[in-house]
Amino acid sequence: MNKVEEWYDEKYDEWERLNRHKIEFDITKRYLDEYIIGEGLEIFDIGGGPGRYSIYLAEKGHKVSLLDLSKRNIQVAKEKSADKGITLGAYIHGNALELDAYEQKYDVILLMGPLYHLVNESDRKKAIEGALRLLKPNGIIFASFISKYAPIQDYLKGLYPIDSVDDLLIFLQDGKSSGDKGFTTAYFTDHKEAKDLMNSFGLTELKFAGVENILGSKEKEINVLEEEQYQKWLEICYQLGKDENLMGTSEHFLYIGYK
Repeated sequence: MNKVEEWYDEKYDEWERLNRHKIEFDITKRYLDEYIIGEGLEIFDIGGGPGRYSIYLAEKGHKVSLLDLSKRNIQVAKEKSADKGITLGAYIHGNALELDAYEQKYDVILLMGPLYHLVNESDRKKAIEGALRLLKPNGIIFASFISKYAPIQDYLKGLYPIDSVDDLLIFLQDGKSSGDKGFTTAYFTDHKEAKDLMNSFGLTELKFAGVENILGSKEKEINVLEEEQYQKWLEICYQLGKDENLMGTSEHFLYIGYK
């Protein structure tokens, strides 16, 4: 976890990432809007980075607490929320594997980051168990995963030079990244494994979606379209997002479940 914390503290601007990846941000917000129903809900954003989604939901009037492993991300969240005249319920420098101090009081849990930095299955299960303990009965959990095909999709977007075909395909084997090349410690999964993991906790699956879908490889071109055309492509992305035949075209998967 020290390697992951160092990545976000010293090497990577997570706030700016979602400016580049508008499709991921806008499609995810659509799912949040669709399934977070009610006013003034208690929401815990576990591993929420610099608070992009925390701030978005707080602007809608919800009571959002943010926890992240990176001190830098927490500081950015404080600055960005202040810029918007918003104060989150809490800004917590913490670990998704260490949630014992928090109580069951949340209507919604966002777990949209930790699961793709936990290489060991036991740790992924621990993070989910901890999050679900804090979720009220009848609450909703959102969990994100990175696809095994994401490194390939990323290279395809930029048509970057490939040094080794085997290195690019290696994540299709066990999904584990040691963090020595281009990204920090990570775990890449397929959609069936991700669904089975979440459903093993007795949740009712409300939605499982491929977030970027077929738009991923054309992200740069789509990002600069005029708004009307951009929204039409987003609609196509949303409509195709639950097509299992296309899951491998997405870099991220989103699971939405009911406790």
